[in-house]
Amino acid sequence: MLKTTGLFIVTALAEIIGCYLPYLWLKKSGPIWLLIPAAISLAFFAWLLTLHPAASGRIYAAYGGVYVATALVWLRVVDGVPLTTTDWVGATVALAGMGIMVSGWEG
Repeated sequence: MLKTTGLFIVTALAEIIGCYLPYLWLKKSGPIWLLIPAAISLAFFAWLLTLHPAASGRIYAAYGGVYVATALVWLRVVDGVPLTTTDWVGATVALAGMGIMVSGWEG
């Protein structure tokens, strides 16, 4: 389960970076060349999804929990926004749901 969770985190970071760089270009006057690493990151994200050990629909559902938690860490670390109690509770619930789904995988 630790290996799967690590893969989920790397997948989430690839997706977040792939979306954050165009945001910098569009909203923060970043250089247009940011779209190149953004596209690479999103392609890497799509490839990483193929490495997960279960059916794609189940992967996407379980991945959502890790994505929520990773996005909140990004919000705190990169954007500098303090997390609220409801952020922590929501992330805990999302990760619990992911844990339940992952624990039931038959491989």
